[in-house]
Amino acid sequence: MCKKDNKKTVVADTVLADKGYDANERVIERLQAQGKTPVIPPKRNRTRPRDYDRDLYKARHLIENFFAKLKQYRAIATRYDKRATNFLGAIYLAASVIWLN
Repeated sequence: MCKKDNKKTVVADTVLADKGYDANERVIERLQAQGKTPVIPPKRNRTRPRDYDRDLYKARHLIENFFAKLKQYRAIATRYDKRATNFLGAIYLAASVIWLN
C-alpha cells in the first residue's frame, strides 16, 4: 500500500483476497474504480454470485501454504535477525529447504 493524498491505494493490476473482503461498496467497487481487477470469491449467502478467476485464486492458496511452511522456522517467524540483509538471507535459506523437500 502507498499513501497518496491521505488515501490508501494499491499498486497492482489485480488484487487477491479471501471471502472476508467480499463487500461491494467497501472493497469491490472501489477497486474497480481504481482500475484494479478484484479476485475475491463470493460469500455463500450472496443473492447474486459474482464471477472471479478461480485459477488465479488457487495460486493465492499455494502462496499462503508456502508462507505457512516458512513460518515454521522460528528465526523467521520471530524475526530473529535484526538486519534486513541477514533476515532476507534466512528467508532464502528456508525457502530453498522448503523447495527441496
